Amino acid sequence: MPKIIFITADNQEYQVDAVTGQTAMDAALENMVPGIDGDCGGLAACGTCHVYADDQWLERIGVARPGIEQDMLLLTDNATANSRLACQIVLEDDHDGLVLHMPVAQH
Repeated sequence: MPKIIFITADNQEYQVDAVTGQTAMDAALENMVPGIDGDCGGLAACGTCHVYADDQWLERIGVARPGIEQDMLLLTDNATANSRLACQIVLEDDHDGLVLHMPVAQH
């Protein structure tokens, strides 16, 4: 059971217990982490679960996947090379301690 750390744009930290196989978005929604909206329900169709992965974690979770995730991030404000959609990050046991930062706002 990995623990995931979400950090808001104003440096509020939310540590949540996730279930292996769950997405980071679902873990955030189940734990009422503010700033993760998940309006499309995890279909990578809205960008309202945009997060920035810490550099140390990006190699483990991977960069945004070609296709729908990369395409959606192109439409998302303030996307960077570290941007991911939390709905596309499937959590594994070795993701314990994963740090995901959130943008100022989701669009």
